[in-house]
Amino acid sequence: MTVKEGFIEVIGGKVWYQIHNIDSKNTPVIVLHGGPGSSHYSMQGLDILAEDRPVIFYDQLGCGKSERPTDTSLWNIDRFVEELGQIREGLSLDEFHILGHSWGTTLAAAYYLSTPVGVKSIVFSSPCLSAPLWAEDQDRNRKLLPLEVQETLKSCEENGTTESEEYKEATSIFNKHFVCRLDPYPEFLKEGRHYRNSEVYNIMWGPSEFHVTGNLKSFDCTSQLQDIHVPTMYTCGRFDEATPESTKYFSTLTPNAKFHVFEKSAHMPYVEEQDEYVKVNSSFFNEVDLEN
Repeated sequence: MTVKEGFIEVIGGKVWYQIHNIDSKNTPVIVLHGGPGSSHYSMQGLDILAEDRPVIFYDQLGCGKSERPTDTSLWNIDRFVEELGQIREGLSLDEFHILGHSWGTTLAAAYYLSTPVGVKSIVFSSPCLSAPLWAEDQDRNRKLLPLEVQETLKSCEENGTTESEEYKEATSIFNKHFVCRLDPYPEFLKEGRHYRNSEVYNIMWGPSEFHVTGNLKSFDCTSQLQDIHVPTMYTCGRFDEATPESTKYFSTLTPNAKFHVFEKSAHMPYVEEQDEYVKVNSSFFNEVDLEN
């Protein structure tokens, strides 16, 4: 299967991309990774989707294999939306599916609601479409943790000691419940940590998963989900940070949207239940292509 990679010039620098099965005539899917400031690294297993169509990965500017400029004014959603448009132009994509995960769903929604032309379908995987609602969900999730863990998180936040080992350990327990439930934690995920850029994350989201203090703090596109008029699939894990309740709620706001829960997963079903994740999404894309 043919693989091509390279760089595309975008506002602020050069972005790395990789295309699998570039010779396929089927509609490509572009994968928008989570973060902000993460990379495609943890999602690389989705190259399996290339059995049916071209699969396009890219590392958003500032992380992964892309350039890391020091201009902090670049780290805002409007520029990332422009970046996606520049990637579309650079790869000459007339029509494409979008698979966005976590922050990638924020980007997918913002892109479609500003530039819907060419988008054939969207998968909102573990969606973050309302930062305020996300924060509320994490408050509820934290109350499901052991009481001592809850108290550690709260006291460290109140005392400004969120860089302490105590806080990191409490956060890791949260992650085992709501981010990735695989035990042992996959080694390849540990190896990819150097691809992250915490500065981008801190500026756009904040220092912790729980409280949104960055420039995405007020992001909420729920009132516009009714304006999505392409086939749409909402998915999440049963134990996801992006809770099944909120994910289903988003799906009810979008005309004729589908909704699927991965029963054994938290926030990383593309790793935790890879076969099922690929099956569900492949079926969705194939169905859309047959109907159009």
